Amino acid sequence: MDSSSSVCGTAANRLCLDFANLPYTSGDPRPHQTSWLELIDFLAEKSVISGARVEELRRLTENDPKAAGTLLSQAERLGNAMRSAFAAMLEAESIKKEKAVPINEILAITEGHDELQPDHAGGWKLGFRARYEGLEWLLAAIARSGAELIAEGARSGLQRCSNPRCQLLFYDRSLTHRRRWCSMALCGNRSKVAAFARRHGGEKARAHHA
Repeated sequence: MDSSSSVCGTAANRLCLDFANLPYTSGDPRPHQTSWLELIDFLAEKSVISGARVEELRRLTENDPKAAGTLLSQAERLGNAMRSAFAAMLEAESIKKEKAVPINEILAITEGHDELQPDHAGGWKLGFRARYEGLEWLLAAIARSGAELIAEGARSGLQRCSNPRCQLLFYDRSLTHRRRWCSMALCGNRSKVAAFARRHGGEKARAHHA
């Protein structure tokens, strides 16, 4: 489920990092509150949900606002815990045990068992029956992705964009392992423009005093 598709024009290369990046946009250090529709669109983009389920969940704020609010709060708690854990990893610091709690709470709901189930052709298929079937299942793949990245520890390719104002994280899959920017078209281009302005501004100043 670790998709490499882009969110906000960037490719984080891990599902958990795209999720952790949701409250931020490239080059802006200020987070925004993730809305219900943003969360559902994200889950649809990452193929966690599809088809009629997408529209059903879009309408959940009208049909069951309490359930939607609970899941949104759980998603926010999971995102905050993962961002804190990833920040500790980037600073080569130990991750506090309490940061693992929201991740483990979501992983716990994935308990279940395999069983034979009738298929549409009149035969049988091997399926999975979850012990718990609440909305928290929508966050299970994200929690699993985050747990796997944390378990990789110092061996992981976790990076933060080199733009000091940017909070976006990514997993460096480049052959040289020297990726610097959340996106070359965004922060990478901003850096080039700023360097060009500094260079030519200095040349003009020297010419003026010559």
